[in-house]
Amino acid sequence: MVYHFLLCLTTLIVDLFASIRLAPDEKDLQIALLRQQLRVLERKVKKKPRLSRPEKLMLVALTTRLQRQTQRWQQRLRDTVLLVQPETVLKWHRELVCRKWTFRRPNHGGRPKLDSEIEALIVQIARENPRMGYDKIQGELLKLGVVVDPTTVKNVVRRHRLLPAPQRGRSSWRTFLNHYRQQMLACDFFTVETLHLQTLYVLFFIELGSRRVHLAGCTTHPDTAWVTQQARQFVWQLDESSIPLRFLIHDQDSKFTTGF
Repeated sequence: MVYHFLLCLTTLIVDLFASIRLAPDEKDLQIALLRQQLRVLERKVKKKPRLSRPEKLMLVALTTRLQRQTQRWQQRLRDTVLLVQPETVLKWHRELVCRKWTFRRPNHGGRPKLDSEIEALIVQIARENPRMGYDKIQGELLKLGVVVDPTTVKNVVRRHRLLPAPQRGRSSWRTFLNHYRQQMLACDFFTVETLHLQTLYVLFFIELGSRRVHLAGCTTHPDTAWVTQQARQFVWQLDESSIPLRFLIHDQDSKFTTGF
């Protein structure tokens, strides 16, 4: 695209310099010859030629120049532009103006970007001191010679999904699961309807850490003995692996007895 634009621009400049050296009568003769050839080209070519974007830009630039120098520029435009309709050239000019005003320019205003080391230091202080608020974190940074605004500290803490003090120091169910998820299992049933409208109950286990699902078995009449036997076989499989699973999560179904 860039090379094509430079080629079109260079060709236009060479043509302009070549026309300057011509006498006025010779220019008029060349213009008449070019018009005649374009009319022949219009009769020979069935389909309209497709112009590239640099070629459209050159036509728009020449048309704007013609508008500035000639009062009857619309009539001159109809006499000189033969490949496309004059209204098409004017539409290209309007699109070029729209591109100028809708072009996204880089925003050089606002505050400078926070240094990554300072941001990492703010996150470290917030995690190691869960009861320390934004103002206190700012005070600790001032002791280290780092000057930041409390709002900046607040934005960094929120960007890293850390709770504000004192909620950051409280233990939650999510914190517990994140800490012990590699040692936790969960189990439940889901049902499958067969072609003969018979309901199958499928017992499955899922490792919370790896999200790996284990299908223990399926039956039409799950009872306590069946569930306990499936759990026993599943534990035998776990003994062969090196995953230290210690906790099990299940609902209050009566089939999950003490033996299970």
